[in-house]
Amino acid sequence: MKTIVVIPRCRNFGIIALSIFALFSIALGACQPSPKGPAISIEEAWGRPSPKVAAAGAFYMLIKNTGSEADKLVSAESPACGAVELHESYKTEEGAMGMRPVEGGYIEILPGGQAELKMGGLHIMCIEKLADFEVGAVLPLTLNFEKSGEIIIEIEIREP
Repeated sequence: MKTIVVIPRCRNFGIIALSIFALFSIALGACQPSPKGPAISIEEAWGRPSPKVAAAGAFYMLIKNTGSEADKLVSAESPACGAVELHESYKTEEGAMGMRPVEGGYIEILPGGQAELKMGGLHIMCIEKLADFEVGAVLPLTLNFEKSGEIIIEIEIREP
């Protein structure tokens, strides 16, 4: 006597197979290694308003590196500024706040890390303003990285 096996037909087989394939693809994508070298992105870039009579202005942002190697922000430039410098705020011996160029002349962003440029810390200084830093203005800024090269962003001037 012959044995006959009956396999019930699944009407949703195509949908189930497609779903399994999609989940497998997502899981495989999550397992991919970090990009070789640095992978720099800029978030939350903004500038602080300053009166027309003020000679300088400041830019802030979050610089992220999702890559596998460190990179360094080595300089910046903008047609809105006569000169641009990478600065840090510090407390003087007298207890007052001061500003100075960053030590070494660069800001390092480690692999998987970030550098937060913020008020009272690291920031980009616009010296000899050539544009008004009034709320709502949008200014171009070119960031120069040692390995990643130029990254051009727009800075919106807004209240802190």
